[in-house]
Amino acid sequence: MAEPPDLVRALTCYFGSTDSGLVVAVSGGADSVALARAAQMARDAGAGRLVIAHLNHCLRGAESDADEAFVVDLAANFRGVELRRDKIDVAAEAERTGENLEATARALRYKWLAGVAREFLLTRVATGHSADDQAETVLHRLIRGSGLQGLRGIAARRPLTGDVELVRPLLGTTRAEILSFLQALGQPYREDSSNRDPRFTRNRIRHELLPLLASRYNPGIVRILGRLAAQADEAYREEEAAAIALLSTAELPRAGQQVVLDALRLAAAPEREVRALLRFVWEREGWSRDAMGYEAWQRLTALARGSGKSADFPGGVHACWRGRVVLLGPR
Repeated sequence: MAEPPDLVRALTCYFGSTDSGLVVAVSGGADSVALARAAQMARDAGAGRLVIAHLNHCLRGAESDADEAFVVDLAANFRGVELRRDKIDVAAEAERTGENLEATARALRYKWLAGVAREFLLTRVATGHSADDQAETVLHRLIRGSGLQGLRGIAARRPLTGDVELVRPLLGTTRAEILSFLQALGQPYREDSSNRDPRFTRNRIRHELLPLLASRYNPGIVRILGRLAAQADEAYREEEAAAIALLSTAELPRAGQQVVLDALRLAAAPEREVRALLRFVWEREGWSRDAMGYEAWQRLTALARGSGKSADFPGGVHACWRGRVVLLGPR
């Protein structure tokens, strides 16, 4: 089990000078509370700023308000730590936009956290995602039929917005280690009742599938899935680099809204590089990927490499051959 110094070391790189520091997103749950306590210890050993940020999503009524009150009390016990908190009616916003509730909550939360970072002139926001979260994500995506990109799981760091970066210092730390850390400190935390709702696939993975795999097949399954995510990320980066290099030679001047690709170069390239190129183009152009499942990508890749002449794809995108080029764009 991890002792407190192990988790503190994961946070020390964000402190140590007056112009450095960290915004820590704290929900009140075990992972985020451990992150906040470790960040506080790391900060106390150096300098810099620590901002505790809590966004009340107003999804669980009195329970959400109690979480907020808990975080306020937690921050009050930290020396020299600043607190930012706010409330957003996520359900009302999701209903207004017609978007998925979970996706709406995530988008609003990250937008708000980026704003907090800019307010304090800080460039990093930390969340308490753990090794168990990584394992759950990999399993969830595997069950849904994800490819290499999805098996990368949760990124240890990624751009949040502008010059603000999202970091996850505890991604290599298991939930058991986090609970051991909190127990050693005598630090309480909140339990989110919605995390045990079996209607959500992720909760069934957390409370049923992962424990079954650990008890019946391999007790190290969390670490194993974490390694798989790291290996998938490495392979994906190599594939992405090859796809970008291929795109630089295969892409021709646009024809209005149409992306124009040299069909002969695509036909000569490995299938996996063409598929990665097409995914890159899809993201760059802002075309919807929600309904582009495995079969759709395979069909598009085959067409781009010479099997078929034209086809329609989700999001109103049309692909077709014209002479010696492949055209991609809105219908």
